[in-house]
Amino acid sequence: MTLFRPCIDLHEGKVKQIVGGSLRDDGSGLRTNFESDRPAAEFAGLYRSDGLAGGHVIQLGPGNEEAARAALAAYPGGLQIGGGIGPGNALGWLAAGASHVIVTSHLFEGPDFRLDRLQAMSRLTGRSRLVVDLSCRRLPGNGWVVATNRWQTLTGYHLTPGNLDEVASYCDELLIHAADVEGQCQGIDEDLVRFLGGWAGCPITYAGGARSPEDLRLVDSLSGGLVDLTIGSALDLFGGLGGSYADCVAWNRGMR
Repeated sequence: MTLFRPCIDLHEGKVKQIVGGSLRDDGSGLRTNFESDRPAAEFAGLYRSDGLAGGHVIQLGPGNEEAARAALAAYPGGLQIGGGIGPGNALGWLAAGASHVIVTSHLFEGPDFRLDRLQAMSRLTGRSRLVVDLSCRRLPGNGWVVATNRWQTLTGYHLTPGNLDEVASYCDELLIHAADVEGQCQGIDEDLVRFLGGWAGCPITYAGGARSPEDLRLVDSLSGGLVDLTIGSALDLFGGLGGSYADCVAWNRGMR
């Protein structure tokens, strides 16, 4: 069964929901759907009290470490951490309470995927505590390619069953944002969800474009229940009008 996976996206130390791909180093073009005056730890405590496992904290740029550490402390073992993760800090984040570290950009050198870096990270953290983020953009015509550098840089690594098999042999889960629709609340990439469900070589969380908790039912159908879903901007928890966070909790509890 598809499950709802919660999120805490951090930008400049605050919980925000940002339109995917609008975050650049110089700050130009940033489109923010929501900014909370509640600390990250409060969201983490809510997820803990509602029994939501497997959520992620993503640090969008610098200035987020204090808030991220507070969130992990509020829900030790219940949240994954991503954003600037590499061999120099991965074990520190695990010690701080993260269930897993999420790695993306470290695995690429320019457009080239570095399998040796993935293998080294897997040895360092242990496969069971590593998540690989293969967030992607749709290619003209067909298919998807992994995008790094806050989804601005297209790599040469395509989402194919063979490439997913390669990565999955060294990690516990995959996290895949559909960057083209992330934060827009205009619908998920149904083709991508269907493709991921057809592969399903390891646990997968999909994020991007969800409009309401009803999309949990859609992802469950498209993926055969093999892909989980993160919903952010659409939820009332983040100022959205697409549906209630409480409905997502009820779905996970089987009260749908």
